[in-house]
Amino acid sequence: MKIPKRIARTLISSLKGGVVPRIGLPYITVGRKNEIDALLHDVSVIEDGGASFRFVVGRYGSGKSFLLQTLRNYVLEKNFVVVDGDLSPERRLHGNHGQGLATYRELVRNMSTRTKPEGGALTLILDRWINRVQQEVMEEKGLSLMDGSLEPEVERRISAVIFSLNEMVHGFDFARLLTMYYQAYRQGNDEQKAMVIKWFRGEYHTKSEARQELGVNIIITDDDWYEYLKIFALFLKQAGYAGFFILIDELVNIYKIPNAISRQYNYEKILTMFNDTMQGKARYLGIILSGTPQCMEDPRRGVYSYEALRSRLASGHFSTEYKDLLAPVIYLQPLTPEEMLVLTEKLTDIHSQLYGYDSKVTQEDRISFIRIEFARVGADSHITPREIIRDFIELLDLVYQHPDKTLPDFMASGDFTYAKNEVEGEKTDDKFAEFTI
Repeated sequence: MKIPKRIARTLISSLKGGVVPRIGLPYITVGRKNEIDALLHDVSVIEDGGASFRFVVGRYGSGKSFLLQTLRNYVLEKNFVVVDGDLSPERRLHGNHGQGLATYRELVRNMSTRTKPEGGALTLILDRWINRVQQEVMEEKGLSLMDGSLEPEVERRISAVIFSLNEMVHGFDFARLLTMYYQAYRQGNDEQKAMVIKWFRGEYHTKSEARQELGVNIIITDDDWYEYLKIFALFLKQAGYAGFFILIDELVNIYKIPNAISRQYNYEKILTMFNDTMQGKARYLGIILSGTPQCMEDPRRGVYSYEALRSRLASGHFSTEYKDLLAPVIYLQPLTPEEMLVLTEKLTDIHSQLYGYDSKVTQEDRISFIRIEFARVGADSHITPREIIRDFIELLDLVYQHPDKTLPDFMASGDFTYAKNEVEGEKTDDKFAEFTI
């Protein structure tokens, strides 16, 4: 498995720091097949004009962000547009002091496409849309850029797209700004284009500011930002993309809101988004929120404290032993010891390629490491892939920096033996005793 050094460095650095890398995920993906398959089914629904809404639920470090990033990379390759962002005390779904609008700004700032996966793709999308329409007209009508009949035909087609948005809530306003952008593009007015982009990003604070710069008396606000994302989904489809995905992490920050009324308003916004996707009010749109079990299930502060959501999302009587991955809420199951062993093998290979050495870590060493990690007290319910990965990369770093030592030497040290829990065979009830290659 040959990996470019840039990607290998990003993978090792990110994983050791406990964060999900944005690139190179296929090199380290293990497990999660069932969860990924369920989400990929949603992708096909969205491509056909439908919509989906999912919660991805798991403990800190269980792989929620990894799963979202894996899906993000996949749908970008499928020609989707993706926006993603984390909630925080300053970014919520609803707020009276700009917190909802702050979330919208973060999402649009991170707007990504296949050719611009790092974000900031809004200008590229609009320019590509206009160029695409021009190219289609030139090919169909046999016209050149200098032909006088080209511009009226391009305007007619762009007007048709804009007109189709008028039927949506705030669609007229959205279409009006699209028209302004097209006119600025045609005239080569970069300053006007920048101001329209500023409006689409929700960066006008007052209507008077927008009126002074653009001559419009409308701005995106805390109350209506989600409506504009629905319009974006429909527009992006007509602009040549497969659909639109919204990925929002750290739902726990709504759970942490101290004021009960503010929390309820945020849950009401989630209910609106959920109903829109389920009832066909949104098209070409996928929404995924991720959080912890506590922020979902806590009856006093969690999502389920809002009865309208609990009645829609809570598991039924038959999905206790067997998980229903077609339900709106996907609970991440722990990775098995065998899956973690495969991952450590991949990490060993990547680490040795990055630093250019022949690894001395054997399969038996990795098995011993996994047995020790899973034998920790409380590992059944508390150990996460993040902890195991960080421990293993730390060991690989130490082995690389001390060539006279081996992995078992470090695992036998006083700093690591606290976790061993007599795994060498002194235990009589070792459920990992049969764990082999």
